[in-house]
Amino acid sequence: MPVPWFLLSLALGRNPVVLSLERVVGPQDTARCSPGLSCHLWDGDVLCLPGSLVSAPGPVLVPTRLQTELVLRCHEETDCDLCVRVAIHLAVQGYWEDPEDEEKFRRAADPELEEPRNASLQAHIVLSFQAYPTAHCVLLEVQVPAALVQPGQSVGSVVFDCFEAALGAEVQIWSYTQPRYQKELNLTQQLPDCRGLEVQDNIQSCWALPWINVSADGEDVRLVLDVSEEQRFGLSLYWNQVQGPIKPWWHSNLTGPQTITLNHTDLVPCLCIQVWPLEPDSVRTSICPFREDPRAHRNLWRAARLQLLPPLGWRLDAPCSLPAEATLCWQPLDGGPCLSLVPPLPRENVTVNKVLEFPLLKGHPNVCVQVSTWEKLQLQECLWADSLGPRKDDMLLVETRGPQDNGSLCALEPSGCTPLLSRASTRAARLGEQLLQDVQSGQCLQLWDNDLGALWACPMDKYIHQRWALVWLACLLLAAVLFLLLLLKMSRVKAAARSRAALLLYSADDASFERLVGALASALCQLPLRVAVDLWSRRDLSAQGALAWFHAQRRQTLQEGGVVVLLFSPGAVALCREWLQDATSAPRAHDPHDAFAASLSCVLPDFLQGRAPGRYVGAYFDKLLPADAVPALFRSVPVFSLPSQLPDFLGTLQGSAAPRPRRLAERAEQVSRALQPALDSCFRPPGAPGTGRGMGPEAGDRT
Repeated sequence: MPVPWFLLSLALGRNPVVLSLERVVGPQDTARCSPGLSCHLWDGDVLCLPGSLVSAPGPVLVPTRLQTELVLRCHEETDCDLCVRVAIHLAVQGYWEDPEDEEKFRRAADPELEEPRNASLQAHIVLSFQAYPTAHCVLLEVQVPAALVQPGQSVGSVVFDCFEAALGAEVQIWSYTQPRYQKELNLTQQLPDCRGLEVQDNIQSCWALPWINVSADGEDVRLVLDVSEEQRFGLSLYWNQVQGPIKPWWHSNLTGPQTITLNHTDLVPCLCIQVWPLEPDSVRTSICPFREDPRAHRNLWRAARLQLLPPLGWRLDAPCSLPAEATLCWQPLDGGPCLSLVPPLPRENVTVNKVLEFPLLKGHPNVCVQVSTWEKLQLQECLWADSLGPRKDDMLLVETRGPQDNGSLCALEPSGCTPLLSRASTRAARLGEQLLQDVQSGQCLQLWDNDLGALWACPMDKYIHQRWALVWLACLLLAAVLFLLLLLKMSRVKAAARSRAALLLYSADDASFERLVGALASALCQLPLRVAVDLWSRRDLSAQGALAWFHAQRRQTLQEGGVVVLLFSPGAVALCREWLQDATSAPRAHDPHDAFAASLSCVLPDFLQGRAPGRYVGAYFDKLLPADAVPALFRSVPVFSLPSQLPDFLGTLQGSAAPRPRRLAERAEQVSRALQPALDSCFRPPGAPGTGRGMGPEAGDRT
């Protein structure tokens, strides 16, 4: 970075430092050495060509440090020019390859020898001086006695007087040897102008020079030009870039005095101000007061633009040079942090407004350029996204090569570089063997390659497709299971919504028993059950006949998965026994409305042929009929005693729709309470009140 000779404050009331300079008389350049050395300045300029680096044949003399000093070169008392004195510090570098050569050199240093001139180390030192737009190079020949030659030790210095330069100019100085044994030394300095020197009376160009004061005006900056009235002068604002010539930003010819205000958003570190009187061959004074201004540095990064130039180029456009580094990084598809590729790829110092290239073999949309300072990341752009499309879900593999062709592969992930054959719980470790096979089979794209390693971009699409195929298969299986569960639930809901059918068959022994049957049928309807009983269908019974009505009800009940209930009473048991007698005995005639008697012609064959289980259920009232009175043929199906076995009876009637035991017990209790009045009426004396005909939902529909 430039080393300024003075700092110009932006605060009011501060003045730049004033320097007092030594005077050098005479127009000739000279060179002088420190004691013990001999030096000679070659006449005329030499070509400023450093040449290529070469290996030192043994100990050589090289420059190690540059030091400058400002002096005045005066032709007369009041006619002087600004001049830069340069001191070059020297040291011995390298060792003798052959001990015999070293011994010969030491023997040559013996003062008793006749040719002591060979007992010294000689070097040709080039000094290059550049102050835009001129350049000037000189050649110094330096000799060091053998007694002072100690590898790695300083031997002294040589001083050159001097390079003339313009006031306020920025100068660059290089020093190297011919031939060149090491990287050249360089130094960049900003020279002061007339205000920073005690030279107003010695340099004639300073006598009529306009003066500039820079002060703060709130957020903005005020330029006050202290120029006498009627004096005409030129004012230029420009960007002083290290690379290339200055770039004018604003220029105007004015008449003094003037005050100019600059917006704080226009400030950048390299913004300089140049002023000069509008006279022939006038001296121009330049100052660059914003180099350390934090606002100027913020504005510089805001103005910087990172441009991507396919296929492998990029350029950072900025008005000033930037002390920054550029690196490559890998941007994963999921949008996480950009993963640095340093190492294996090196960092690059940024040169603004110049096309640069990274050493990649192929471009990839996931590769990005980062420009950062030592403090933080400043700019990032992903390479070639416009030409290569959006980012891909690729895995970046880093191959590290060691001696004897030993190499290893790891996958770049947010947690670090994961070895492919490790037991880590990352995606790369799980797919390590497959990724290794992809590299070996040429399915991965090689982005970079050298003797130390390589970078590979391996597509992950096929593994994602396999994973999603498994996910979709699992989803389909889950959906099928859920669908089946839904169907089962819907069937249960449908079954619950459509109550089970029950056909109730009984023998009408007397009116009180019919009333009891009607109470049982009414209570069963509340479970819910769809109960069919002839007591409620006398009109249909009269119209169709008992046998036809029973056949129709039985067929419908069994088709719907219902159950036929045989309600045994003394009269029913007697009818069953009568039908079970010798087939040659003709049964007696019965009431044409007696469905039970008519049904026995169909019911008995079902029991005799073993078709009754699952279709029929038996029941009797324990106070009206003993348990052993039910014929044995009908015990092939469940036979329940009522009301003592009501819970089991109700559970069998409802089948799969039966509620839980606690709820079933509650319903049995409700049915028992509903049956109790009818049961009590069956045991009242004849003629007592309440012994009329049976009751039911269609009691009035009887004939």
